[in-house]
Amino acid sequence: MVVGGGPVGMLIAAELAGYGVDTLLLEVRDRVSVRPKATTLHARAVQCLARRGHLPEQRARHTGAASSSPFHFAGLPGLVITAPETEPEPILKCPQAELERRFEERARAAGARILREHRVTDAVQDRDGVRVTADGPGGPVTCTTRYAVGADGARSMLRELAGIESDIHAATVAALMATVTVTDPDVLPPGWHRTPRGWIVAKRDPAGSTHIRTLNCTGAHEDRKLPPTLEDLRREASWIAGRDIAMEDARWLSRFSDVTRLARTFRSGRVFLVGDAAHVHFPIGGQGLSTGVLDALNLGWKLALAVHGKAGADLLDTYDLERRPAAQRVIDNTRAQLALMRPGAEADALRGVFAAVLAEDPRHERLSGMISAQDTVYPGRGGCLSPTEGAFLGNMPLHTDEGETDVIELLRDGRPLLLLFGEKGDLHGREALAWAGILRVVHVLPTAAAPADALLVRPDGYLAWTSEGGRLANALEVHFARKEPAPVAGLVAQRSAAVQPTASASIASATARASV
Repeated sequence: MVVGGGPVGMLIAAELAGYGVDTLLLEVRDRVSVRPKATTLHARAVQCLARRGHLPEQRARHTGAASSSPFHFAGLPGLVITAPETEPEPILKCPQAELERRFEERARAAGARILREHRVTDAVQDRDGVRVTADGPGGPVTCTTRYAVGADGARSMLRELAGIESDIHAATVAALMATVTVTDPDVLPPGWHRTPRGWIVAKRDPAGSTHIRTLNCTGAHEDRKLPPTLEDLRREASWIAGRDIAMEDARWLSRFSDVTRLARTFRSGRVFLVGDAAHVHFPIGGQGLSTGVLDALNLGWKLALAVHGKAGADLLDTYDLERRPAAQRVIDNTRAQLALMRPGAEADALRGVFAAVLAEDPRHERLSGMISAQDTVYPGRGGCLSPTEGAFLGNMPLHTDEGETDVIELLRDGRPLLLLFGEKGDLHGREALAWAGILRVVHVLPTAAAPADALLVRPDGYLAWTSEGGRLANALEVHFARKEPAPVAGLVAQRSAAVQPTASASIASATARASV
């Protein structure tokens, strides 16, 4: 069961249902919200979504040159986010509502059941499952499920019911946002406006409305629980700007701040947290949606293997071990950016230093990798002793007996992928016989782009093992449940497995269903 039907909840429901897991999603809202929210997906999220077939229009480019997109750091222009020449464009601009609709369509098409207007009121777990009670249009509904995923936002009810505590840092700034009509557009041109009193970020849409965000660093909202008014926004924007900014026709008025919340664990027994239910940070740099997407893509295949009885004993524990540190890094870098945005002589000097660094090296790999999550490396667990274990496998052209393909295409069927390059790679194939029903084994011609002669690639694109390290069997045993060896012919038959036409496929038979 997935609790919460925002884009992250819909994504993990689509992933699980696509793997043949009987999936139920409960969502409070009766429809997709059109409130302006996140619009940015960063490079690693785009790359992982492309590998799972969720962004068919984001094709690998194979242009021979890296692509770049301009971005910012703490409002400082000049940072450039880059992606390798074999990957999609590094930044995807797409309204959150559109992504939510797309993922919901995928979830429904894969068989997920989505119940809107259902609010969870209770959840109790035991060693066999989780019993969830929700209020719906027809009255209370009680469901029993083997696992429950909380994707129900910063005020997650499932997190509270599961007793998962959080580390919280209270708000120190006050911010407002809304869509308005600015009476005199020349008074507030589009862009980032910094003054000694704070910030205003203005973005004009094609209809002539202005999306405004204000940042006041003098302290948190005293009345943060009260809904803001148009007059609140006008007064705040005018005070920050030092001139009157007349506005009308306000929509989507809301408050936000720099409060941070990090769940102390992303897993409690059979309950998991993803997205804002697990972590909240100051919304600078467009990293929130991408982080939630990466949570869902990390957890989905692991949970599907567990449901089908094909996961290694500790595989589900790796979700917290991998994604909680990633969330902490996002919290840390957004705090650092807010520190640069605060008014004062010290912050002015620091901003000058950062501006010079960006001007000297716009492709600054440290900052670019951090914002785009392309520097993420997960801790190894297969005893591989390889420096590339846990790293992301970049896309590369591959030559098989069936023709030309690449890593993105081969991962779209959702199975762990064993790439064997030439005769040296084939030597490792026999070790995989006991896992032939789980793995997709593909024999390809050797290429200088491959980091080793044989690679075990997770469905989310990260390396679980390379032939530079220990035995393949050791890595397979810690990731996947060992089965009786399949006939040799069963493995050979996969030498040139054709790319599946669908973007989601079952790790195991779709008839092996979870009990909901």
